Amino acid sequence: MPLLPNSPFKRPKWLFNGHLETIYPALLRKVNFKKPERERIHTPDGDFLDLDWYKSEKSRLVIISHGLEGNSSRPYILGMAQNFYKSGFDVLTWNYRGCGEELNLKAIFYHSGATYDLKSVVEHAQKDYQELFLVGFSLGGNLTLKFLGEVKSNFPKIKKAVAISVPLDLGGSCTKISTGENLIYSKRFLRTLKEKVGRKAPLFPNELPLEKLNQVKTLRDFDNVITGPLHGFADAEEYYQVNSSLQFLNQIEVPSLVLNAQNDPFLSATCFPQQLAQKLELVHFEFPKQGGHVGFLSSDPEKTYYSEARAVEFITHDL
Repeated sequence: MPLLPNSPFKRPKWLFNGHLETIYPALLRKVNFKKPERERIHTPDGDFLDLDWYKSEKSRLVIISHGLEGNSSRPYILGMAQNFYKSGFDVLTWNYRGCGEELNLKAIFYHSGATYDLKSVVEHAQKDYQELFLVGFSLGGNLTLKFLGEVKSNFPKIKKAVAISVPLDLGGSCTKISTGENLIYSKRFLRTLKEKVGRKAPLFPNELPLEKLNQVKTLRDFDNVITGPLHGFADAEEYYQVNSSLQFLNQIEVPSLVLNAQNDPFLSATCFPQQLAQKLELVHFEFPKQGGHVGFLSSDPEKTYYSEARAVEFITHDL
């Protein structure tokens, strides 16, 4: 059955709510992993993407996509990369436009539905491997699922995927993260997003007029004024509607796992589609009561971070 009704995940007792589960690993986790091989590739529109490779000459590759305002060196990315590397996979992590060490060359940045860049990464990487597997966190999870729904079976080397802490409904999740006690997260994201626009605006004054930032007070404002129009959408609502991965799930043609914690402060109720979960054959859902957002620190010492152990388990099953 695609929906796993009773997740075995249990958090440590001292992480007693979803906020602690979210904040602790984000701020205090350290991952000691090997230094990657950095590669820069160029996109069809004349921009670039920076990739980090962890190679041991394996025939299988895992491509990992980060979350909003993340990058390839975040602890949750390195932890997942390390687990798959130890399990016999080569690993590729990558930085979205504007998320690496340098600002990208075009006026556009990245966004939740920019699958054209994930496509560029997959096309570049697949030539040296027999099998590919995709893992995405948060925004990267939405990107991964949307990409799979769009390409269907056009990339036969992709065998499985895992999406963790996914805002399946972008609009609903934007509302959830921007209210009440969750404002701490949205304000943090908004600050770094506005800083990036401020640094880039002098290079593209027509596409990124600085005066527009004065209208931006919330994440929805940012998407309405910056993200949507900059990337070809009329406003935030059209951007959310077009790019929410929820509508692409029934088009996915490879086994995929969606792991969303019910106490995730970023996710709206629409990110837990119980009825849809019963209907889909290839998309599997696990909605544990605990876990936070990109958290999942486990009380089980054998599965320090449940999301990593579960991703490896799901992808290696029946290989």
